[in-house]
Amino acid sequence: MFEELKELICQYVDVEEDQITEDARFMEDLGFNSFDFMSLVGEVEEMYDIEVEEREVVQIRTVKDAMDYISSLM
Repeated sequence: MFEELKELICQYVDVEEDQITEDARFMEDLGFNSFDFMSLVGEVEEMYDIEVEEREVVQIRTVKDAMDYISSLM
Protein backbone atom coordinates (compact mmCIF):
# COMPACT_ATOMS: atom_id res chain seq x y z
CA MET A 1 0.00 0.00 0.00
CA PHE A 2 2.84 2.42 0.84
CA GLU A 3 4.38 2.11 -2.63
CA GLU A 4 0.99 2.67 -4.32
CA LEU A 5 0.37 5.76 -2.21
CA LYS A 6 3.81 7.14 -3.01
CA GLU A 7 3.12 6.81 -6.73
CA LEU A 8 -0.22 8.58 -6.34
CA ILE A 9 1.28 11.36 -4.25
CA CYS A 10 3.90 12.03 -6.92
CA GLN A 11 1.10 12.63 -9.43
CA TYR A 12 -0.18 15.54 -7.33
CA VAL A 13 2.90 17.24 -5.95
CA ASP A 14 6.44 17.77 -7.16
CA VAL A 15 8.36 15.46 -4.84
CA GLU A 16 10.54 12.44 -5.44
CA GLU A 17 9.26 9.09 -4.16
CA ASP A 18 12.28 8.74 -1.86
CA GLN A 19 11.24 11.97 -0.09
CA ILE A 20 7.93 10.43 0.93
CA THR A 21 8.04 8.76 4.32
CA GLU A 22 5.28 7.40 6.53
CA ASP A 23 5.73 10.42 8.80
CA ALA A 24 5.52 12.96 5.96
CA ARG A 25 2.65 15.39 6.43
CA PHE A 26 0.57 16.01 3.33
CA MET A 27 0.26 19.79 3.67
CA GLU A 28 3.41 20.85 5.50
CA ASP A 29 5.99 18.40 4.14
CA LEU A 30 4.67 17.33 0.76
CA GLY A 31 3.12 20.62 -0.35
CA PHE A 32 -0.47 19.54 -0.86
CA ASN A 33 -3.20 22.16 -0.96
CA SER A 34 -6.78 21.35 0.05
CA PHE A 35 -7.97 20.76 -3.52
CA ASP A 36 -5.11 18.39 -4.38
CA PHE A 37 -5.59 16.51 -1.13
CA MET A 38 -9.31 15.98 -1.76
CA SER A 39 -8.55 14.85 -5.31
CA LEU A 40 -6.05 12.36 -3.90
CA VAL A 41 -8.70 11.11 -1.45
CA GLY A 42 -11.06 10.53 -4.39
CA GLU A 43 -8.44 8.48 -6.23
CA VAL A 44 -7.70 6.46 -3.09
CA GLU A 45 -11.42 5.72 -2.75
CA GLU A 46 -11.52 4.38 -6.30
CA MET A 47 -8.25 2.48 -6.02
CA TYR A 48 -9.21 0.62 -2.84
CA ASP A 49 -13.01 0.61 -3.38
CA ILE A 50 -13.66 2.39 -0.09
CA GLU A 51 -15.65 5.42 0.99
CA VAL A 52 -13.84 8.00 3.08
CA GLU A 53 -16.05 9.89 5.53
CA GLU A 54 -15.67 13.66 5.09
CA ARG A 55 -15.43 14.23 8.83
CA GLU A 56 -12.58 11.69 9.00
CA VAL A 57 -10.51 13.39 6.28
CA VAL A 58 -9.43 16.20 8.61
CA GLN A 59 -7.81 13.62 10.88
CA ILE A 60 -5.52 12.37 8.10
CA ARG A 61 -2.35 14.42 8.35
CA THR A 62 0.47 12.00 7.49
CA VAL A 63 1.00 9.22 4.99
CA LYS A 64 0.84 6.73 7.88
CA ASP A 65 -2.51 8.21 9.00
CA ALA A 66 -3.80 7.59 5.48
CA MET A 67 -2.53 4.00 5.40
CA ASP A 68 -4.01 3.26 8.82
CA TYR A 69 -7.36 4.74 7.82
CA ILE A 70 -7.46 2.87 4.50
CA SER A 71 -6.61 -0.38 6.30
CA SER A 72 -9.40 0.18 8.80
CA LEU A 73 -11.92 0.40 5.94
CA MET A 74 -10.76 -2.71 4.11
